[in-house]
Amino acid sequence: MRIDPGTRVFVRLNAVACSVALFAAVIAGRAALDVVKTDAGRIAAGPVKDGVTAFLGIPYAAPPVGNRRWRPPQSAPKWDGVRRADRFGTSCMQNQPGSRLPWTEEFMTQGPIGEDCLFLNVWTPAASAAARLPVMVWIYGGGFNEGSGAVAVYDGTQLARNGVLVVTLNYRVGALGFLAHPELTAESPHHSSGNYGLLDQIAALQWVRANIRGFGGDPGNVTIFGQSAGAISVVDLMRSPLAQGLFARAIAQSGPGLLGRNALGGAATLRDREAAGVRYAESTHAHSLADLRALPANVFFAATGGRADVPRGPFNDGWVLPDARPAKQVPLIVGFVADDIGIGGSAAAASNTTIDSYKNDAGHAYGEEADTFLKLYPAAADDDVPRVQKAAARDRARVSMDVWASDQVNAGARVYTYYFDRVLPWPAHPEFGAFHTSEVPYIFKNLDRLDRPWEPVDRTVSETIAAYWTNFAKTGDPNGTGLPQWPAHTADGHVTMQIGPRVGPMTIADAARLQFFLRHLTK
Repeated sequence: MRIDPGTRVFVRLNAVACSVALFAAVIAGRAALDVVKTDAGRIAAGPVKDGVTAFLGIPYAAPPVGNRRWRPPQSAPKWDGVRRADRFGTSCMQNQPGSRLPWTEEFMTQGPIGEDCLFLNVWTPAASAAARLPVMVWIYGGGFNEGSGAVAVYDGTQLARNGVLVVTLNYRVGALGFLAHPELTAESPHHSSGNYGLLDQIAALQWVRANIRGFGGDPGNVTIFGQSAGAISVVDLMRSPLAQGLFARAIAQSGPGLLGRNALGGAATLRDREAAGVRYAESTHAHSLADLRALPANVFFAATGGRADVPRGPFNDGWVLPDARPAKQVPLIVGFVADDIGIGGSAAAASNTTIDSYKNDAGHAYGEEADTFLKLYPAAADDDVPRVQKAAARDRARVSMDVWASDQVNAGARVYTYYFDRVLPWPAHPEFGAFHTSEVPYIFKNLDRLDRPWEPVDRTVSETIAAYWTNFAKTGDPNGTGLPQWPAHTADGHVTMQIGPRVGPMTIADAARLQFFLRHLTK
């Protein structure tokens, strides 16, 4: 396949006109949905902005406190009267650094945290409950240790203007979300424990199935999308029999094929995680499940920095996640950003590496093939090392994603892959490049949430990627009028969609580098 290197993104008047016409049709004669009836009670709308009504802080399950700590989520208690939905609910228990470069405050959880945290938020552009618009349910990242549906860059207002409903949710993280323990397994009718955060996500999707029609959404046309740990969650929901039928499409950003399942506990067995849970419980001086449930919630997030034994992440427990995946797979978009790989979410960490350490690292990583690697990515001086390391990391990540996507295609899924390489403009910190999570404000069209020297290309990239995402949510195909054609993945094509200042198909690596990483990654 010949790739045109001159392909560029331009503002396409016909695409803009179509988008404006679609949105005008959605909100024509709009009267805001003031009160919506849910299965737990009636809720009053929150803020209305740019023709989109927000319903914030809706409880989708009972508070997981007391004896409900480390149990599957239960139905939300019913209420009388009309509950206001004008502010976010409490975020789940976690450590709150406020910011952690490269992630500034807009990317991080702010506001109150607590155990009573199973809330979700809905942004709807619908004029009435009869609109039957597609629904996009966002699942946050944060390493299964932190995150919230109330994070500023996840605000759904602008994305909803593309003619979709946007839902964000909270789910339990850290030990409160993923502790397995023999006593927990013994009290479970399913003989399982540990995947409570994933069960929260499933409960939220069940809430969407039961209630979203009242907000103008189509419960039969739901797309789940998430980033990092949220992307791992997306793929796990695709595997879980408990989530089957709750969504029609999926988008996984910077997760599968990039973050190994082993790193997030996915390769562990229930017995492994139970044993780890006992050791963890002992570290908190709790000698029984009753002791654990009596501890204050903040104990499970005190002094956790750097501890490898804190329970986190889904794993194959035999109930929520069995070993076998369902035969039928939903259409999927999967991809990553250019500098996902590296400390702090970027490839900047290599800046102090010498040639000697570079060669030593290559030997550890590639063994007898290290000489081949060093010929493919040569460095003549210390100053060359950051550049070649970044090139190698990007090539390896694209090939890894390609291998992973080919496995899904061979299993019967329709897959679209992408590589996002627009560097978020940040004169104070150019070293972070296109860092992990930096594509999220573009997708949600929330550039104005960040104080950055935006350029016209940033607005165009944001409109483009948001159009691809919402087209996919509507039809299962990201392509649409005025957009560069995005080909579906094929197992032998070795092509992905580049999204950034240039938009169009690109080869994932040159032939020699491709074959090197294919050999290495498929061993």
